[in-house]
Amino acid sequence: MSVIQYILDLGPTVMLPLVIFVIGLILKQGFGKSLRSGIIVGVGFVGVNLVISLLTDNLGPAAHDMAERFNLGLSVVDVGWPGSSPMAWSSVIGTIAIPVAILVNIVMLFTKMTRVVNVDVWNIWHMAFTGAILYAVTNSFWIGIVGVIIHAAFAYKLGDWFAPITKNHFGLEGIAIPHGSGPWSAPFAVVIDSIIERIPKVKKINFNSNKIEEKLGPIGEPVIIGAFLGLIIGLLAGYSVSDVLQLAIKMGAVMVLMPTVVKFIMEGLMPIADSAREILDKRFQGKDFYIGLDPALLLGNSQVVAASLLFVPLTLVIAVLLPGNKVLPFGDLATIGFFVSMAVGVHKGNLFRTLISGIFIMSITIWIANMTIGVHTKLAKQAGSLGDKGQVISLDQGGSPITFVLRELVSFDHLIPLIIIGGLYVFSVIFTYIKFKRGRIYPDSEIGDES
Repeated sequence: MSVIQYILDLGPTVMLPLVIFVIGLILKQGFGKSLRSGIIVGVGFVGVNLVISLLTDNLGPAAHDMAERFNLGLSVVDVGWPGSSPMAWSSVIGTIAIPVAILVNIVMLFTKMTRVVNVDVWNIWHMAFTGAILYAVTNSFWIGIVGVIIHAAFAYKLGDWFAPITKNHFGLEGIAIPHGSGPWSAPFAVVIDSIIERIPKVKKINFNSNKIEEKLGPIGEPVIIGAFLGLIIGLLAGYSVSDVLQLAIKMGAVMVLMPTVVKFIMEGLMPIADSAREILDKRFQGKDFYIGLDPALLLGNSQVVAASLLFVPLTLVIAVLLPGNKVLPFGDLATIGFFVSMAVGVHKGNLFRTLISGIFIMSITIWIANMTIGVHTKLAKQAGSLGDKGQVISLDQGGSPITFVLRELVSFDHLIPLIIIGGLYVFSVIFTYIKFKRGRIYPDSEIGDES
């Protein structure tokens, strides 16, 4: 276990390249090709982290200054996934979560319950977090493990259901994205998309960054849109002219750099994914498999990046308007694109629909986060990562309906919200499952609708 913990402590930029290198050797890619795949993936994640740091170091303080300037009264800071993932790994459930999640994956593969072969070991932290929260509530190790098992099984099914979107919208052949806030929030988007389809005039509204660029020319390019959003946020934060202009340029840079650095991750992962599929196709003839990879791959899509920047100010507005909210979105603002990434695919790149479903998703997320502050703070104290903060929360797993519903089923601390949120989420999941079984989640005939 100490060896596993040591590898986990290296972080995703080192851990994932090591995992990819070992998997490459197992798949008989050879030492050189395996080493190259691992290093290229590492380079890609360093690039992603640099871009995220660009957002965190510049957009985070702007959001904070905006909140203080308008006296928003949001007292509990969102520490984001960078703050939550170490809490999950350092918990009692942390290191055991990896073999448990892998075992769940193997059992589901052999019983034909999933087609996802997960190689993204790092993002098992989401499952570990669920288990850690249940353990913190009940002090039962086995209830924590059951939480990991349920979350893992559900995540692999989400990978199955949204694989048509991963393929047809994002162009990732044979890839599944089972982890994180994008997949768990997508069932809400599926329901909202179906509702919009039944509203005659509204269903015809369609705009995305490509169409904006076509109509506005150079002014509609992603780099200009990013700079404009940075300009608005800087002005709302009360920055000086020079600081506003610097923020604008940096946000424009994010729009250009994020898709570029994600290409390195794809370049390193795709040979591994192709080799894995070839071996699985030989072993299980006639059955297609999906290789489960990191949700960062979705950030290479220009519509996702555009939605990411749009939802930075929107999430702050939601936080202000949501009755009784105490959470100040901060740490996860830089990665807000993860929350709406799969929704972008569900809506075929239509940013109008993404705005509607995204507002609903972020409202539910912040509502849940408020009810998770106590147990999240307890987990932070147990992990020794609270520092001088009185209370902490994260929007990522702290606002996840999967973790919330499982926690409430063993505690019943918030019965009415459990009925409302749980009911909405279960309905959305069942609705998504039915659409998947009927082949109506982004069928091949709809490829190209987003252009």
